[in-house]
Amino acid sequence: MSVGTVTVTVFEPDVRWGPSARGLLGMYCLITAEVAIFSIFVVAYLFYLGKSLSGPTPRQVLHVPIFFTICLLSSSVTIHLAVRSLRKVNIRAFAQWWFLTLFLGTTFLAGTAVEWRHLIYDEGLTIQTNLFGTTYYSLVGLHAFHVLMGLLALCLVWVFAVFGKVRGEHAERVDTLAVYWHFVDTVWVVVFLVVYVMGR
Repeated sequence: MSVGTVTVTVFEPDVRWGPSARGLLGMYCLITAEVAIFSIFVVAYLFYLGKSLSGPTPRQVLHVPIFFTICLLSSSVTIHLAVRSLRKVNIRAFAQWWFLTLFLGTTFLAGTAVEWRHLIYDEGLTIQTNLFGTTYYSLVGLHAFHVLMGLLALCLVWVFAVFGKVRGEHAERVDTLAVYWHFVDTVWVVVFLVVYVMGR
């Protein structure tokens, strides 16, 4: 009696100086530049905190977005699972995890939109109201812009996956995009602590 064996194909990272390696290096260079930009906005927010001559103040109008924060941070887990599934050439699981990442990121961005609508129309806080409004919308808006750009890229990859254009050999390129998404999530942790914890 012979027992059959199951062969599982796993795509390991390409350590050669190929397109994937150059893409990853380019992403790290972009992230380095973005860290510098975000640092300027964070310092500006902290510097002008409490210096507004008129209201409203952060304590009066800001509500801690716990649910939407959990959604965004959870998306780092789902995108990691998506990339791992692609390396194992499990395209179906990859597409499912990738879509869940897209859904969680979109939910977070929708939460930001709802918060802004409340602040503008219910609380009267705009970017021109006071220093708090200016620095708040600048910092949170900068992060929201990066989330939006990431979602557009995630959506494009998911469409390719649906039409069968994503394969195991694309794992490293997809992982480069995942690195960007992890960066966006990490930045939100800083923004969350500065705006919703320290700033209140």
